[in-house]
Amino acid sequence: MGGRNDEISATSGLRSPLIKPLRRPHKPRRNSFALLCAVIASMASVLVGYDLGVMSGAVIFIKDDFKISDVQVEVLVGVINLYAIVGAAAAGRTSDWIGRRYTIVLASGFLFVGAVLMGFAPNYAFLMFGRFFAGAGMGFAPLIASVYTVEVSPASSRGCFSTFPEVFVNFGILLGYISNYAFSKLPVHLGWRFMLGIGLIPSVFLAAVAILIMPESPRWLILQGRVGEAKKVLIRTSDSIEESLQRLADIKKVVGIPASCENDVVQIPKQSSHGNGVWKELFLHPTAAVRHIMITVVGLHFFLESTGMDAVVLYSPRIFEKAGISSSDHKLLATAAVGLTKTLSVLIATFLFDRIGRRPLILTSVAGKTISLIILGTTLTIIEQSDEQMTWTVGLCIAMVLSDVAFYSIGMGPMCYVSSEFFPLKLRARGVSVGLIMNRLSGAVVTMTFLSLYRAITIGGAFFLYAGIALVGWAFFYVVFPETRGMDLENVEGLFGNLLWKFSDRE
Repeated sequence: MGGRNDEISATSGLRSPLIKPLRRPHKPRRNSFALLCAVIASMASVLVGYDLGVMSGAVIFIKDDFKISDVQVEVLVGVINLYAIVGAAAAGRTSDWIGRRYTIVLASGFLFVGAVLMGFAPNYAFLMFGRFFAGAGMGFAPLIASVYTVEVSPASSRGCFSTFPEVFVNFGILLGYISNYAFSKLPVHLGWRFMLGIGLIPSVFLAAVAILIMPESPRWLILQGRVGEAKKVLIRTSDSIEESLQRLADIKKVVGIPASCENDVVQIPKQSSHGNGVWKELFLHPTAAVRHIMITVVGLHFFLESTGMDAVVLYSPRIFEKAGISSSDHKLLATAAVGLTKTLSVLIATFLFDRIGRRPLILTSVAGKTISLIILGTTLTIIEQSDEQMTWTVGLCIAMVLSDVAFYSIGMGPMCYVSSEFFPLKLRARGVSVGLIMNRLSGAVVTMTFLSLYRAITIGGAFFLYAGIALVGWAFFYVVFPETRGMDLENVEGLFGNLLWKFSDRE
């Protein structure tokens, strides 16, 4: 019967209305090799998250062991963000010169050295020396994980895969909190050393796996003129052969390779292959689209950190202590709940970025975080002004901390990495590095001033300040943030350049 209908349809030139509804659009299966590559690249973020999480508890024992002041605690916790700026500044150029894959190995090396030095630190000064290497690794790892994952992912899964670095950051934070609790029973001089030093294990594993399994980014390969190698990688990381050929053609067009050229190796001008002239295109003579991208990405990274997320992650035991939790075990358990909430929330985000889209998630995330911070600040103010402890305020304080990290992790946090897709190929690595420099600079200001800030304006006042910044952030994202869901990577740039105000193009 169906075959007869098809035959009639074919001879008459009309489509059969009876058969059409039975056919559903084919949805390609998620590419397993691209998924594996994204997971491996993002594993470096475990160590970034682990350092953030473990330091919140380790610093309690370091303070007792080395007899340091609160100001030294602030410097120890926050200085890694300044060190990360060095890594982020170098990572963009490094990944353009030696490739994305070997930059991941280099990041692992810095994190390995940092873990070893911190674990064996005999004094505060040596510990700060170890923090430099760990910080440099923390600058390299997020950039290269973000750039590599965006460049290797097919369009249908790019939003999901690009959230993986944030997933692993949160998983690392959770592991850090668990490590705090697990090693807290050891003698003071040993517990924090195990907490910090154990980070060397995943760094060695990551470097080995990256060398043995990961291919190079196909887009970087084409920038080097290695078209044949790039084609093989694209075939393995695309949802279909047709998509891989289209991706190849789009990248060749961007790089300036004629579509008719079928050579496996093509001579690319050194200026293009090594990213020379990028800074001029980013800052001195940007197009309207590039200006819009830079404003969006730099603003994104500023609001990510200046709304106080690092303060919550790194100083959560202090926050819970102010809320009325006095037991060290209870503070560490409540802190572990923060890590678990962040991890579960970002896992939810991985399924939403390619379904709901980037813009709705970022606006919802910032709005929810703003409300959570306002309620948290109000609750902490009530606690400070009350002479007796009230159970409901303790519970509400914990709930709002968890709500804050949950809303952050469903939008703002993952968007830090997904935003790599905004940049055109030639500008991507160094453009992302500029965003990460703003990220770490803002994070350094927050983490190195939080204790002093809450003494100056009260802890409730500190969170009111973060809430005010988040409110401004919502307005910023509403104005500048476009929707990029489902777009081919080489076409994303075309969505930018049309802000509510107009930029004049300088040519």
